[in-house]
Amino acid sequence: MNLRAIRSLLPEVELAAVEINEQATTKLREWGECHAIFQQSILEFDSENRWDFALIKGVLIHIHPDKLPLIYATLAQASNRYVCIAEYYNPTPVAVEYRGHTDRMFKRDFAGEFLKANPQFHLVDYGFCYRGDPQFSQDDITWFLLEK
Repeated sequence: MNLRAIRSLLPEVELAAVEINEQATTKLREWGECHAIFQQSILEFDSENRWDFALIKGVLIHIHPDKLPLIYATLAQASNRYVCIAEYYNPTPVAVEYRGHTDRMFKRDFAGEFLKANPQFHLVDYGFCYRGDPQFSQDDITWFLLEK
């Protein structure tokens, strides 16, 4: 859905995706609008390619905090210019029970941590998506647009 939204805004842009879920990857291939699909974990992703805009949404919350520095480095390396982080936000790190587990979902200041780890980036804009929005309903997510 994120790539479809980007496609509607920027019809000529080349899209790429890192997707661990095989069913989602199949749907992306069937859609036919994605230039490159990397079916793997973000923890294993490594590419020489660079993109002008790297989006991560609803992924970091499921990454164990010990692995976040690797993901932050991967995002910074993959981006020529922009990184957009859209996740659950909390000013201090917390673990949240998720499907009966206490170590599968985390809320924290992902963008702040990314910026500390990657001083070549700065904050451009940020906002909040509200689950009750009648036009663009989704979860309560805070997004941050960062630029090199």
